[in-house]
Amino acid sequence: MGSHGYRALLRQREFVGLYVGFSLMAGAGTLSGFALGMSVQVRTGSPLLTAVSMYGASFAAVVGAMTLMSVADGSRPRRTLVGLHLVSVGALGAQAVPGLPLPGRFGLLLVVGFFQALGAGTRMGLLAEIVPAEGYAAARSLMNLTSGGAAVLGFAAGGALSALLSPYQVMGAAAGLAAAATLVVAGTVRERSVRLARRPGLRETWRGNVELLGRPGRRALLVNLWVPNGLVVGCEALFLPYAPGAAGALFAASSAGMLVGDLVVGRVLDAARRARWAFGLRLLLAGPFLVLAVRPPVVVAVLAVGVAGVGFAATLPLQERLLALTPERARGQVQGVESAGRLAWQGVGAASAGALAQWVDPVWAIGVLAGLSLLVTVGSRPAVLREGRAVTAGGA
Repeated sequence: MGSHGYRALLRQREFVGLYVGFSLMAGAGTLSGFALGMSVQVRTGSPLLTAVSMYGASFAAVVGAMTLMSVADGSRPRRTLVGLHLVSVGALGAQAVPGLPLPGRFGLLLVVGFFQALGAGTRMGLLAEIVPAEGYAAARSLMNLTSGGAAVLGFAAGGALSALLSPYQVMGAAAGLAAAATLVVAGTVRERSVRLARRPGLRETWRGNVELLGRPGRRALLVNLWVPNGLVVGCEALFLPYAPGAAGALFAASSAGMLVGDLVVGRVLDAARRARWAFGLRLLLAGPFLVLAVRPPVVVAVLAVGVAGVGFAATLPLQERLLALTPERARGQVQGVESAGRLAWQGVGAASAGALAQWVDPVWAIGVLAGLSLLVTVGSRPAVLREGRAVTAGGA
């Protein structure tokens, strides 16, 4: 990777601040989601409510993407990102209140999800400006690695802390991580002065979204980025009802596999090989979950989930293709829509998994969702290949 490798990125103060803040927020989200899921599972015993509590914020992300995502390309992105972090701090702090009823908790989830989408778009827009184009893949890979590591630590810490603290005290710890992320971003990232002044709002957001979705190949890329991932996240949303005593290990294994995949795909492979491996990684993402349908020993299940986690790295080459098709003036909005769509499909996958598990054993629900993920991957491949050839021709 030469001058655009990890070491070069880590010498850039702004990038370090942006990715450390992102990683702290990822850890806060993982820790709070695990704590809330455990609390809801104990209080209700419902697989559906447990899944929605852990991934329900994703539903509101698509609302943010469809209404105000043009904010991500506004002229004051640093101020916007810091403000959105503060919203997360307040919401997580409110979740730490023991007496808050479930409707209030789910309402806070929706608020966090709505602003989470805007935060993702703003952050990725800043990233595209902070690092050169040649370093974008390495930057995304490093951020994904750190996020995966934060998720591993978050699930491990959630499992350990749940034995010592109440879920609400764990929520307080998550709010502390979010506050630290806010301070890091505020102290390291400078305001960008190179953007054109825009008037973000509903009209501008709709205009950009229509332009984004107006090309069939680009829609196929988004489907491949959103749907297979979301269905596999639905499988993961059933870890608690599937194996309550081993759920923490299963979550950690998935995050660890994701970390390994991002390291190999982002650090070892060049752009051409990343593009060639994308389809195989998508198959790897869902295939091992079929093993869980036979209720293997816990060690085998953990290994299968870890291997499947590597498949999440297919997201990186698909994101590169999408960025290559995006004009500079709309990078924040497009990347925010892509991120919001993935979050939304995670919520769809989790809710579908929970609803299905109300009627059938979680084992069978996991098998159905994994099979559907494979079908979508195979069915969308021709359009994704056509779009890949278009990107290559455009670069030439």
